[in-house]
Amino acid sequence: MAGSLRLEVVTHTRRVVDTTADEIQLPGALGMLGVLPGHTPLLTTLGTGELMYRTDHRESYLAIQGGFAEVLPDRVTVLATVAEEPGEIDLALAEREREDAEAALASVDAADLERMRAKLELAVTRIQVGRRAGS
Repeated sequence: MAGSLRLEVVTHTRRVVDTTADEIQLPGALGMLGVLPGHTPLLTTLGTGELMYRTDHRESYLAIQGGFAEVLPDRVTVLATVAEEPGEIDLALAEREREDAEAALASVDAADLERMRAKLELAVTRIQVGRRAGS
């Protein structure tokens, strides 16, 4: 489908991305969501994962955790709890956070299990996106 989408990604502290894109994939709370120009309007909660946007056959990625996305036929607005570009991610720190979360999962009580899973999921996503900084 011809056309493009306006993509805006913001957190409570800053605007991370404000650009146009041909395609956007984002981590909805119930799974990945692909958006092309002309998409049916919707609101969705976000999970943790990579947000990918493609412009002229070039893919860009963000690490995303939590928040909401509004999809309109010509615009996607993401209000995220966490949104980081590959170059902003400290890979060594993300690796340590992943290791700490994995170790904590082995001995965590039921009350903290979901919090530790979310910490692990964010660390893994940050590693994936951070490794893209060199590509």
